[in-house]
Amino acid sequence: MMIRIVTRTRLAALQQDVDGARARAREIQGAADRAYAGHLRTVYDLTADAEAAERAAEADRADAEIARGILERTKAQLADARAAVTEQAARIDALSRDLDSIAGAVVLLHYGKLHSVHPDRPTAERYAATFGVGLHGWGPTRDLPAAEVDWRISPLSKWAVAVGGEAT
Repeated sequence: MMIRIVTRTRLAALQQDVDGARARAREIQGAADRAYAGHLRTVYDLTADAEAAERAAEADRADAEIARGILERTKAQLADARAAVTEQAARIDALSRDLDSIAGAVVLLHYGKLHSVHPDRPTAERYAATFGVGLHGWGPTRDLPAAEVDWRISPLSKWAVAVGGEAT
């Protein structure tokens, strides 16, 4: 065993070193406490941010679901509208064909009154022949009013009934 002799000066120096080390340890402990408190605040803030982000994401998911529903309804309405347009186009085509088929139509007038409607002039002439009108006796009409001519053929597109039923 060894005995060491420590002088007062050396003891005072060691005490001073211990006091300095304790002061340094307190400083380091204070810095560590401040860092830990800062870390806790950061964790708390990050947790709050993450929870807020999750709430926002949930709200966005709900909004997306609403948007999906609106989109589905809009798609259904678009399909209905397309079907209606297709139906209307078919009706327009049918009416156009009907119009094309009656574009050459004529009316047979008997003393200016509508007697019948025919798809074309030869058909009207053949029909009038069943009433004794000569099949080939149709010529240019005189300038007489329609009411004074026994049989007359007029284009349907130009024929109109005036007040009193007279053809113009």
